[in-house]
Amino acid sequence: MQSPSSGAVAQAFNEPMTRDAIFLVMTVHQASAAVAAVRALAAGLPKLVRAVGARDVNGHLTCVVAFGADSWDRIVGLARPALLHRFMPVASGPRRAVSTPGDVLVHIRAERMDLCFELATQVLTRLRGWVDVVDEAHGFRYFDERDLTGFVDGTENPVGGAAIDATVVGDEDPHLAGGSYVMVQKYVHDLAAWGKLSTEDQEQIIGRTKLADIELDDAVKPAFAHNVLTTISEDGIERKVLRRNMPFGDVGGESGTYFIGYARSLLILEQMIRNMFIGDPPGTYDHLLDFTHAVTGTNFFAPSVGLLESLEAGGH
Repeated sequence: MQSPSSGAVAQAFNEPMTRDAIFLVMTVHQASAAVAAVRALAAGLPKLVRAVGARDVNGHLTCVVAFGADSWDRIVGLARPALLHRFMPVASGPRRAVSTPGDVLVHIRAERMDLCFELATQVLTRLRGWVDVVDEAHGFRYFDERDLTGFVDGTENPVGGAAIDATVVGDEDPHLAGGSYVMVQKYVHDLAAWGKLSTEDQEQIIGRTKLADIELDDAVKPAFAHNVLTTISEDGIERKVLRRNMPFGDVGGESGTYFIGYARSLLILEQMIRNMFIGDPPGTYDHLLDFTHAVTGTNFFAPSVGLLESLEAGGH
């Protein structure tokens, strides 16, 4: 795999984690005016982020916009990214990785929820009447970046140049250099059932210690551990993805994890899902799925900043 092109500027998915996030997944109406509205929003997004973010420069407001396979041709007008297609559902026994609609993803992050909320409001004001919001989740930092299961999430995320290599498309798809594949899934947890397990049993399922966040030794780590099945290697080299997961939910209602993964290749993310739901080898499925289930599943591609800005001229 060749290095990313230095001439294309990626969107802000590699920026550090923040305290808050809003995830919006939308479908776009068929009217040409709807497509024009989405193009205008995407092209003007950097200016809009700067305007809202100026209220608190220490709030680190960022936003990523990405497009699904069904909307790419209409909105962008370039040849579709080589690996972009609808989320492929996976089923094994009672476990289901479902595929759900999504033409546009807007991923907003900041150190303050009010900044996220204001930017989301501005985005939807510009798209009112032209899109339907099919999923909205408000993410929050849970203590020291833990999931609601009590375990730290994203410990093995790549950083610096490794993160760029793992997420940013390069010369393998030159007209889309600077972009990234994105997969999102909303997982709803059964925290009551999870809480009945001993800490030791939970650690076997996750593959790390709960308090200290230390990876279990391979000699004691079971084949069904979450971090075993989500580690993907090719020719002896581990292939990384960047997770920007966050907890979401209502105290008296549904809660869980909003999984969002950025990767240079969609194939790596898809292999992770198959490993989790089927097992590697088959049968050694991720036992975390006995306590959580996916209610959404959608693939996107986040183009470079330059490609987004070019949409103002009406696409390609």
